[in-house]
Amino acid sequence: MNKNIPFVDLNAQYKKISNEINTAISNVINETAFIQSKYVREFEKNFSFFCGAKYCIGVGNGTDALFIALKALNIKAGDEVIVPSNTFIATSEAVSMTGAKIVFIDCDPISYNIDVNLIESKITNKTKAIIPVHLYGQPAEMENISTIAKKYNIKIIQDCAQAHGATINEKKLAFFGDILCFSFYPGKNLGAYGDAGAVVTDDKSLADKCRMFANHGRMSKFNHEFEGINSRLDGIQAAVLDVKLKYLSKWNDQRRKAAFLYNDLLKDLNQITIPDIPLNKKHVFHLYVIRTKNRKELQSFLKEKGISTSIHYPIALPYLKAYEYLKHIPEDFPVSNRYQEEILSLPIFPELSKENITYISQSIHTFFQNI
Repeated sequence: MNKNIPFVDLNAQYKKISNEINTAISNVINETAFIQSKYVREFEKNFSFFCGAKYCIGVGNGTDALFIALKALNIKAGDEVIVPSNTFIATSEAVSMTGAKIVFIDCDPISYNIDVNLIESKITNKTKAIIPVHLYGQPAEMENISTIAKKYNIKIIQDCAQAHGATINEKKLAFFGDILCFSFYPGKNLGAYGDAGAVVTDDKSLADKCRMFANHGRMSKFNHEFEGINSRLDGIQAAVLDVKLKYLSKWNDQRRKAAFLYNDLLKDLNQITIPDIPLNKKHVFHLYVIRTKNRKELQSFLKEKGISTSIHYPIALPYLKAYEYLKHIPEDFPVSNRYQEEILSLPIFPELSKENITYISQSIHTFFQNI
């Protein structure tokens, strides 16, 4: 009999902590603490500690977090910002919002993150920042990226939207670069019940700029020092996130155990490539992504078996219609161009059972035995 395995099961997570969540939401409503409240300040304090940084600014969403960080670093028209070619459009979109030019770099063939060996060749005297994305939950090569950034005096904005709690050599990501940007979209490792995001930094000056820019360019109610935007983490989302934050490390460990089990059960299949898990990095597996040349057929077969899958991402950024004006061709980003036809994300979430992982893996074996 076929199972019914969702790609993500947010309801299963809610049921386990529903009393805490409901109480947190009720407290905010009863106190009408909706905007700039103590619940926001408490979450900001706790999340900055979790990240190993001094300052956290809660904002409306992850895209705003990136835009606000770029503005705080004075990125503007005429500047260039390096972005990986294999990620979600929010990373590059935020660069365009500042008027700066996007400079794409192909992905590493093993980690899927930005290929550090290609970065220096794309640096010009207009390059002002680089945005490494810790794709799928695996940290990028931040030690090498930091060395390059220092050499060329380039700012680093880490896109941590998929990497809450990831580490490199047991060092938290805040150890590297100038600013970290997070999304708390509901499906993230730490997800709100709506849109939410955060900017994290050790630099007080940058933190103050980010907080002001996100709040109409002000620190006090009517003292606007410059024009900003309205992007604030609301009280209900902050309260929800603060409850969930207590469980995040445990949930990340459960994701990792699921990924290790997948790898163990799928490692004998030559027709697929399973994720690489470096010993020096804590990959928190926001997504568990395999590659196969039989993706379309495999995805259809798994759907028949009641297994939901997804593709992250079916079109590499340089080949989206949004970036036709850059006139990139397949040969510009050969790895991303090839992988966009092969990558397939399997279900992974903390509550995913060993039984279901086994069923998914057996189904994949069955598919390849019959082709």
